[in-house]
Amino acid sequence: MRFIGRFIFHIFVNGVAILIANYFVPGFFAGGLKSLGVAALILTIINTVVKPILKLLTGPLILLTFGLFVLIINAASLYILDIASQAITIQGIQELAIATIIISAINFLVGASAKLGYKK
Repeated sequence: MRFIGRFIFHIFVNGVAILIANYFVPGFFAGGLKSLGVAALILTIINTVVKPILKLLTGPLILLTFGLFVLIINAASLYILDIASQAITIQGIQELAIATIIISAINFLVGASAKLGYKK
């Protein structure tokens, strides 16, 4: 039951993060509210399934770059979302990088504060 609650929470957080990236990054476009929800669901599935596999495979690179390679993995996840969802359009590599930093920062901050709430 806790997994489902966390999963739904992460869908909501990813939706908010995509919405904020849509607002601040000129070349990053998200569709309407329904398509934003679908994109948030797809990004959550990517982060739950694909991202741990990528982290496992690129573990040595993550160690060599002191964790900065995780941003490349996050960019790859966002690029996969761009391919998988018609709701998200990323026009260039610079927009992908800025949107990746924004979405990663929001997920990190909310995830860190949520972990404190999970322990109680």
